[in-house]
Amino acid sequence: MALQWLVLSYVVAAEAAVAILVTLPTPKLLRDRLVSFVSLILQPALFIVPFAGFQLVDIYWKNEHRLMCKGDVCTASERDRYEKSIYKSQRNVVLCVAACFLYWSIYRICKYQKDLRSLEEVEKRYKSK
Repeated sequence: MALQWLVLSYVVAAEAAVAILVTLPTPKLLRDRLVSFVSLILQPALFIVPFAGFQLVDIYWKNEHRLMCKGDVCTASERDRYEKSIYKSQRNVVLCVAACFLYWSIYRICKYQKDLRSLEEVEKRYKSK
């Protein structure tokens, strides 16, 4: 059960590293190559969005069908286990949202960089005329 969360946490860590690399101030040639490389990786990496969405639906379904542990009915260990599962669910929701947000951020940063590069090329053509 925990394998999907391990994979998702590694993907979020990799996305965060890529986001940092793309936003670092670097020389223009290096930045252009890095952005083109990341853009090539973005399309196959789109799997993370439906994967995270499916995990969110799974968390919601488990939350709706979880046994409630309230009042004097539960023992202390059952209450602890219930609270621990709630905390894990909340952590996993944050992980899913972070995965989607980081993917979207990287996509927008790369698109912005490509648009900026094309505008610079247009400017060069107009200056050379």
